[in-house]
Amino acid sequence: MILASVSPVGAALSVAAVIAYATPAVAPRRLGPPGMRLALLLAWALHAAALAWSLLGDTPRFGFAPALSVTAWLVLTVYIIESRAFPQMTAHAALSGLGAAAVLVALLFAGTPLHKTASPWLPLHWALGIASYGLFAAAVVHAWLMRRAEKQIRLATEAQEGGVPLLTLERLTFRFVQAGFVLLSATLLAGLLFTEQLYGAGRAWKWDHKAVFSVLSWVAFAVLLVGRARFGWRGRKAVRTLYIGSLLLLLAYAGSRFVLEVVLGRPS
Repeated sequence: MILASVSPVGAALSVAAVIAYATPAVAPRRLGPPGMRLALLLAWALHAAALAWSLLGDTPRFGFAPALSVTAWLVLTVYIIESRAFPQMTAHAALSGLGAAAVLVALLFAGTPLHKTASPWLPLHWALGIASYGLFAAAVVHAWLMRRAEKQIRLATEAQEGGVPLLTLERLTFRFVQAGFVLLSATLLAGLLFTEQLYGAGRAWKWDHKAVFSVLSWVAFAVLLVGRARFGWRGRKAVRTLYIGSLLLLLAYAGSRFVLEVVLGRPS
């Protein structure tokens, strides 16, 4: 059920996070750089509190929208850390808008109650998968910044993306891809080899939509990394492959759960 299933505490934290995110997204010039950073930190902290309550509160819930919310929070965590090393990064407004949208969607679609897991290792399996989502999402954000910087260079503008060197953006993009690929590989391997241990006796690996899209995304990222290492892929070809792999990964869990929870109205 939409919204009615959200606890008052979770709803209050989510609304506060949305307002905090919306402030730098709507009025960046009034706040200035210091105000933008403080507003983003406050929103990030409220977002973390809302996520913690949704997973550990009175009735823990999870679904496609909370998964997207966790992913957005991880992206913002990476950005906040990086902005300390690269203060010239100026994506506060765009990422604040992303955070507000993610929290709002998670508020409207709270997901289904979490049942007792068949194995204490199942939450770790989920955590690996969501962490890979976050790392690939961070790679997509950096790829977007990289393409934007390339466009600015071609147009001979004075400042490329916040002054961050293009090669630095490219290096960060592929580091996130490599880390995400390792976690995605571990997630798929655990699901393939330890399905019964994770989900209970009688539960075997099956080629459903989630499995198919997950494997296809893994193939796309593997092709990207091999192309980068063997053939020096960069620029438009590399970014397009990254986008394709990320879209397939998004469809794997968030897409399939969206269809089940919203379109079909089934909890699982």
